[in-house]
Amino acid sequence: MIRAKLSSLLSPHLYRPTAPILSHFPSPQSSLHVSPRRGSLVEIIRSYSLLSLNDLRDKQPRKQKKRKGRGIGSGLGKTAGRGHKGQKARGTMKFGFEGGQTPMRRRLPKRGFKNPFSLTFQPVGLGKIAKLINAGKIDSSELITMKTLKDVGAIGKQIKDGVRLMGRGAEQIQWPIHFEVSRVTVRAKEAVEAAGGSVRKVYYNKLGLKALVKPEWFEKKGRLLPRPARPPPKQGDKVDSIGRLPAPTKPIPFITMKKEATLSV
Repeated sequence: MIRAKLSSLLSPHLYRPTAPILSHFPSPQSSLHVSPRRGSLVEIIRSYSLLSLNDLRDKQPRKQKKRKGRGIGSGLGKTAGRGHKGQKARGTMKFGFEGGQTPMRRRLPKRGFKNPFSLTFQPVGLGKIAKLINAGKIDSSELITMKTLKDVGAIGKQIKDGVRLMGRGAEQIQWPIHFEVSRVTVRAKEAVEAAGGSVRKVYYNKLGLKALVKPEWFEKKGRLLPRPARPPPKQGDKVDSIGRLPAPTKPIPFITMKKEATLSV
């Protein structure tokens, strides 16, 4: 009796579909004979009700969010579970801290070393230079310097310690070309000399290399170009001469630094 009373109270009031909605759904009680004396419309609406006793469910359980620092009555007020004072109460541990034990960065051994005196040269192949010459971007009759290679885009903008001439595409060099670079490989030097050209290894320090590649920077600042610097003793045997400033356009007779010293004496 109680179930029937609850069903009669809940069903007709919570959901009352309109006539157009009822027309799209076949009534489950359409086969049953409904007396016109009884509330036929009420019975139809009750049959389409979404809420009935057999559809009742408990509220879905959800874990409540912890709200810290909202009063001592919550159990997580005042210090909010962090305790009194200390690094953990105020902030967090530093990155890599493992509770006091030896961290990973100290458990693993060191490997290799970083040479503070190492030099980084930007490589450029002979094949790339030959393509630029064929495209008309480089004049092979003039001296090709590091500034020339930088202006035509053969090398990047960041030249740290100089340029190294590589032998990639050496078979494409078929005419005499003259270079002034920081370093050169054996294959590249042989290919250039076989075609009637020459390669001179010149030394520029950091300031001199900047004056060679970007002389407009000194003009903009109202400064004079610096004097070319001599190479340190350990690099004296690896270069042929001191670099010239501003950037030269014509090759000079090939005289090494040792010959220059004897001639000056």
